[in-house]
Amino acid sequence: MVTVRVRFFAGHRDIVGRSEAEFHLEEGATVGSLWERLVGDYPRLAGYTGRLLFAVNQEFAEPATTLSAGDEVAFIPPVSGGTGAPVQDPGAFRLFLITSSPLDPAPLVAAVQTPGDGAVVTFAGVARNQFGGRPTAFLTYEAYAEMAATVLAQIADEARARWPIGRVAVHHRVGTLEIGDTAVLVVVAAPHRHEAFEAAAYVMDRIKAIAPIWKREHWADGVAEWRE
Repeated sequence: MVTVRVRFFAGHRDIVGRSEAEFHLEEGATVGSLWERLVGDYPRLAGYTGRLLFAVNQEFAEPATTLSAGDEVAFIPPVSGGTGAPVQDPGAFRLFLITSSPLDPAPLVAAVQTPGDGAVVTFAGVARNQFGGRPTAFLTYEAYAEMAATVLAQIADEARARWPIGRVAVHHRVGTLEIGDTAVLVVVAAPHRHEAFEAAAYVMDRIKAIAPIWKREHWADGVAEWRE
């Protein structure tokens, strides 16, 4: 038998009723077989089958990945969209960060810009007061913080492989956000503006697709639900 620790986030945590649990599995068990067991124990999870990502020890994995004793497994529900260690920057400033503090673009611009850059594009995602015409009171964000900053850095690497750009910085806020607060900052430096704009849009799209960060919409009528 092997023992693994499973982390639950957002809608999964609401269904299971806890944020983590230990499971004892037969040797040779896979991520996929563990998910099937969870669906058996918590049938409401079945609606997420085919719509989630898998992670083992804070790295993306496949359903066929074999589990070992002591593994940390996360089943990541559809994400909405950074405390992480610096990845690109050898200095003290963190280019990729999950934080509960208000976001300020000025330090990110200063961190990414070099004399060879002719463009610095900054995108700010801001909490708005409605979605689809339904009034919003406020938002809350949560993240798989141990993994999220690394994923943000990986996304930046993807952008650099596509466009001739320089440094990238992404900061994402968690916790309660009032209307008008900044939820995410993406800053891209490049020699030319065209590549900087395209890369910034790509980074934001990928954050919304794969970064383990979730948004809960608190509607003005008192109802709250996870946005997927």
